[in-house]
Amino acid sequence: MKTVHPFTIEKKNETIFNCHNYRFFGLNSFYRFYDFTRKKIEVIKPGLQFNNNNQLISISKKMTNDTMNMVTIYIFDAPLEQVWKAWSNEELVKQWWGPKAFTCPVARIEFREGGTSLVCMRAPSEYGGQDMYNTWTYQKIVPMGRIEYILNFTDKDGNKLDPAAIGMPPGIPEDVPHVVTFKDLGNNRTEITVTEYGYTSAEVVELSKAGMNECLDKMAEALAKN
Repeated sequence: MKTVHPFTIEKKNETIFNCHNYRFFGLNSFYRFYDFTRKKIEVIKPGLQFNNNNQLISISKKMTNDTMNMVTIYIFDAPLEQVWKAWSNEELVKQWWGPKAFTCPVARIEFREGGTSLVCMRAPSEYGGQDMYNTWTYQKIVPMGRIEYILNFTDKDGNKLDPAAIGMPPGIPEDVPHVVTFKDLGNNRTEITVTEYGYTSAEVVELSKAGMNECLDKMAEALAKN
């Protein structure tokens, strides 16, 4: 398994980002009450700057049209068919949705164009144990090639919620378009590219990338077991 992305965050004995009530990691994800602190970490990325209190103060990234996208690429040691199934099978989605230490107690998957899936990530008890629900509404599905969907924040019944109204940080739109593309590399290896559109905060983009990469790490682990 290999992760390919333009920056790396490495641990030094402690958790990278902590929240008092939740753990915020983008996306999707991952994501509310994000009063995070930075503890004993090494960040290898030009442009990330912290002040003396270890608070993130700037990210050097040129953006246009007042919105920005999150893009991450991940290579799995698994055949294309298995990686595709990880996005469409309820039991597999439950094994990877949410960052490390989070669980997914609900994954009601309606994997078809026009369908809407409901997923839930549950924070570990040390972060409060809250549940956060999202829907994925599929716009286009090209078998073994491409998934386009809109992510929304919702209640447990799938009713749409305004991210700002539920305590999300600024910069997350109400509708977050996602595109996932799949590439068969041969030799039982598959590359996917995940793109999330429409953010207005560079900080949210970076946190979303970190969170999605943790989800994909969990997906790789699930595929290795199945």
